[in-house]
Amino acid sequence: FPGKIFATADRLYISDTGHHRVVVTDHAGKVEALVGAGVAGSTDGPFDKAQFHQPQGLFAKGDTLYVADTENHAIRRIDLKAKTVETIAGTGKQVYGSDSGPARKTPLNSPWDVIEKDGTLYIAMAGNHAIWTMDLAKGTIGPYAGDGRETLEDGPNLSASFNQPSGLAVIGKKL
Repeated sequence: FPGKIFATADRLYISDTGHHRVVVTDHAGKVEALVGAGVAGSTDGPFDKAQFHQPQGLFAKGDTLYVADTENHAIRRIDLKAKTVETIAGTGKQVYGSDSGPARKTPLNSPWDVIEKDGTLYIAMAGNHAIWTMDLAKGTIGPYAGDGRETLEDGPNLSASFNQPSGLAVIGKKL
C-alpha cells in the first residue's frame, strides 16, 4: 500500500503507508533500507524499532528524510546515516485549528506532504485545509496559507481556502 514516492539522483523513497514504514531503494528497485517496524505506532529510535502510522509525503535532502506521519499527526525526521527516526513536530494528538508555537508542543492535523526550501519545511496539512511552515533552525511551526475552511477560494495567504491539500512542489520561487 504505497502512499507517496520521492526520487533523488540515486534513490527512491517510498512511503509504504499500509505497512506503516518507509522503503528506501535504488533506481533498479533493490531495497537498501526498511525504516520502521511495520506496525502502527509512534516510536522514535533505530530503523528496526521506529514506528509510523500511515506515513505519506516525503522529502530528502542530504542524509535527512522528512516524513509526514499522517495518522500520528506528526512530522518525523529520518537520519539516513545514523539510521534513526525522530519526531520533530506534533504532539500525536489531532487538533483542528492550532496556533503557531514550538514544533514539538503544537498539535497537528493530518499532515500529508512535506517539502523543504531554504531552511523552511512546508507542510500540506490536509486536516486543517491549510499549508503550514516549520522553521527548521528555530523549531517553530504554524499556519502559512489557508483559513481552515474546506472550500476553494483565492486570496491573500491566510485568507485563501483549500480542500484537504495533500501534495506540494516548488518551482523556482513558487510553492
